[in-house]
Amino acid sequence: MKLKPYSLGALLLTLLASATLSSVPVPALAAPVATPVPVHHTADVIGRFLVGFYGDHGPSLHDRETRVSQLLKDKQKESLGADVLLCAQNEPQSIAVGPVTVAQSAGVGWATVTTHWEEGLTDTFTAYVRLDSEPIRVDDVICAG
Repeated sequence: MKLKPYSLGALLLTLLASATLSSVPVPALAAPVATPVPVHHTADVIGRFLVGFYGDHGPSLHDRETRVSQLLKDKQKESLGADVLLCAQNEPQSIAVGPVTVAQSAGVGWATVTTHWEEGLTDTFTAYVRLDSEPIRVDDVICAG
């Protein structure tokens, strides 16, 4: 939907008002309808995907090549020495994916991912998946700190 400048909207209202007052039939204007984002992935589908994608120690080389957005591939090229998919520099002992939240209006789902390290240390980040991605893939990762 393209927004119209205020002056154009005021002109349209003036024309419609004058046409109504002069008893000339005016075609009904349809209310704007928001185009919903096609939903291919539910919270359950995204959750299962992220659990499989991250596995116990991080995504496989194949998943990194085929199940990651171009945005993340570009981020990885710029982040020498750091793994942008894990927000880390090495492999964690284990990984847990939290509950998935879906915002249909934004066309995205996300989950908090927790990485477990030596000596009981943990870290978290948020992994985002577009609801309409085909095939399903990780669209972005935001590190917690």
